[in-house]
Parts: sequence; structure tokens; C-alpha cells
Amino acid sequence: MNLPKLYQLIGYQFSNPELLQRALTHRSYSAINYERLEFLGDSVLNCAIAKFLFDHYPHLPEGDLSRLRSNLVNQQTLATLAQQLKLGELILFGEGELKSGGQHRPSILADAFEALLGGIFLDGGFAAAEKIVVQIYTPYLAGVDLKTLGKDAKTLLQEILQARKLALPKYSVIATQGEAHAQTFEVECRVEKLQISTRGRGASRRIAEQIAAEAAYQRILS
Repeated sequence: MNLPKLYQLIGYQFSNPELLQRALTHRSYSAINYERLEFLGDSVLNCAIAKFLFDHYPHLPEGDLSRLRSNLVNQQTLATLAQQLKLGELILFGEGELKSGGQHRPSILADAFEALLGGIFLDGGFAAAEKIVVQIYTPYLAGVDLKTLGKDAKTLLQEILQARKLALPKYSVIATQGEAHAQTFEVECRVEKLQISTRGRGASRRIAEQIAAEAAYQRILS
């Protein structure tokens, strides 16, 4: 493993290198792998993020704190952070998993990220793991809008209209295509007062509504 770059990125060097090796070993490579460390790291990460949000956003209610935490520890976010640390290049895979592109799979990257934190927790304690979580997440948080993080397009559109004291949008199905088991829906979203009309297409009415709502939301912001 080429580890100096990782040590530099996380600002931490393991006292017990075996923990790091286990955190970066997929089950396709060895029976001694990252799965148990992943279990531990998941709890460490949730606790560290919860404390960070609690300390830095004292006026947010519990519901918003829970929403933010959920979206900061979901698979997509963890995979993105793992890519920034180039964990995919360091994970040990069996030949079959490597050929199938395991080093790029979001679920594996997310698991390895949690396992890394689990390993740091065992090696240096919670304070060390928490410090690295804050270090990694601080630049990430600087690039996202915490007010909208985790909210779907229909919710965002509703909130912006309510803030302007405007009526809620109206959604209507314009067309459906395909057989009953494989239909495509086309939905219109209308915001009467702003004379905005957008459309979305999807495999369900809900998906189509979300796409149309996202288009309307972006129109209002532009």
C-alpha cells in the first residue's frame, strides 16, 4: 500500500498499522477485512457529526439536525469523501472484484471510509477520530447549502413559494406512455402567480413531479 499520501491527507499516522490494513481490505481479498471496523466506524461517524452540528448550529431544531446528519453520512457523501482520499486506490481486492471495478463502487468506498474511522477510533480514541471527521468535513460543508441539503425539489419549491406568500404549485399528469407495468409519466408543474410552467418525465408520477418541481425551483432562483 502507498500510504504516505493518505497519512498526509488525514493528518494521522497509525500506531498499529494492522488496523489500517484491515480497514482497507475487502472481503474478496481476505476473511480478515474491514466489515467489523465499518460497523464501528458508522457509529463513530454519526456521533462525531452529531456533535459537530450540535456545536456549530445552536439555533437549528432537532428535526433539521437529524436531516443534516442523515445526508452528511449517506452513501453518496461518504463515497465522495472516500474518492477525495483516493481510498479506492488503496483497498485490497480479490482479483474478481478488482476486475469488476470494485475500487470505483460507491457502496465499497463508503464502507471503507467508515472502516477507516473505526480503525482510527481503535488506534487513537474518539478524540482522534472526531478531529479527522471535522477536518475532512469542514471543506466539504463549505461547498454545500445546509438549508437545502437533503430536501427534495417539491419541498424546496413549496418553501420558497411560502416565503414569498404565494400559492402552492399545482401538479397535473399531462400524458402517460407504455404498458401498465412500464409506464412513463409526464407531469406539469404550474406556479400561477409567477406564470411558470415546467414539465418532468419519469417512471412514476412522483419522480416526474420531482423533476418538474426542480425545474420550477431553478426558474425562480434564476
